Amino acid sequence: MKLVRTKGRGAAQTEAMLAALERRGSAALDSVLPAVRRIVADVRKHGDRALLRYASRWDELPGPQTLRVTKDEMAAAWDSLHSELRDALCTAAAQIRGFAERQLPQTWNSSPLPGLVTGQLVRPLGSVGCYVPSGRHPLPSTLLMTAIPAQVARVGRIVAVSPKPAPATLAAAHLLGIEEFYRVGGAHAVAALAYGTPTIRRVDKIAGPGNLYVTAAKRVVAFDCSIDMLAGPTEIVVASERGAAADIASDLVAQAEHDPEALAIFVTTRADLAREVMAETKQRSRQIAVAREALDRSGLVIVASSILEARAIVNRLAPEHVTVDAAADLDWVRNAGSVFVGRWSAQPLGDYISGPNHTLPTGGMARVRGGLSVNDFVKLVTVQQYAQPALRALGPKAALLAEAEGLAGHAEAIRTRLSERRSRG
Repeated sequence: MKLVRTKGRGAAQTEAMLAALERRGSAALDSVLPAVRRIVADVRKHGDRALLRYASRWDELPGPQTLRVTKDEMAAAWDSLHSELRDALCTAAAQIRGFAERQLPQTWNSSPLPGLVTGQLVRPLGSVGCYVPSGRHPLPSTLLMTAIPAQVARVGRIVAVSPKPAPATLAAAHLLGIEEFYRVGGAHAVAALAYGTPTIRRVDKIAGPGNLYVTAAKRVVAFDCSIDMLAGPTEIVVASERGAAADIASDLVAQAEHDPEALAIFVTTRADLAREVMAETKQRSRQIAVAREALDRSGLVIVASSILEARAIVNRLAPEHVTVDAAADLDWVRNAGSVFVGRWSAQPLGDYISGPNHTLPTGGMARVRGGLSVNDFVKLVTVQQYAQPALRALGPKAALLAEAEGLAGHAEAIRTRLSERRSRG
């Protein structure tokens, strides 16, 4: 990890570094976009033929007959799991489901004046595709995090895709009652979900993280099929003045082991704590090659000149994960995907079992959105119903606004009803 200061020699370089981090995002996608566009176009045009060719080459799919995972295979995977792991999956699923149920928006209506009823209906999406990575680390937890909110939203059709799915991922699918599961991944899986093939019918929305090719493919299809977000490499920022160096370092290493491109940053005003955390992080990452590579490449310890500046830096970075010392710190956190409070809140707990979703905005997008939630799988349909008293009260004003915009037809549609009322009276 590299130590930088916001004051003194090197302050200008630190500011330039922070400005560059603020601009991080999907720039890395540009390098793979030409190849991804070709793959997406190929699957869109040639359907299963192209999909199976890519699946055979990159997903090691033995043959067309194995593309769809059977219910028996999922059940067998569940039966093969150790009872303690089955229990852990059940506990995680219950936690995630309970949190999603509390997040679910409600149908409501109100009467702001006599004769007018306005409100909203909550309606589920028709179908969603859940992308579950299965590369460096198989992630059954991602299936729980994507499929359960969709189930709580009452989405009619939930499709899971994962290249070379691990037994634990198939077991999780059985636990959730997933009926459609395909052994396919990468940009070709995204294209199949977005546009459909004879085997895989298209979906309304694609959710779940993936590698650079998956993320680029989601970007390519986003105008034709809704997506959750463009999630990049994992990010962690710990802001602490009194935390234990061992706790801080362990969280930094834990998130860094996801990806060599992961971003791990510690922000403090205490130079002594900064040095302790750097030493602990070096020690704890020795046996974890991916974490060591990520920390060497982009790990940062930032010593700020004041607590206010440290807090401002965290909000400027708008990271995926943020750890703070105490609940009072929540008052100043503005931009974060998910916040972990206090020394006992190890960040990996959020990856698996706390309940809030672990699919979170990266690349600074926490400035404008939160993590995946049940809200991503519903739509709010607004409703308005007028009776004559409300038409009399609001109609003339609405007609004036329509005329001010030069929309005579709008005004006439309102005044027709007003004149009807008068003539009948």
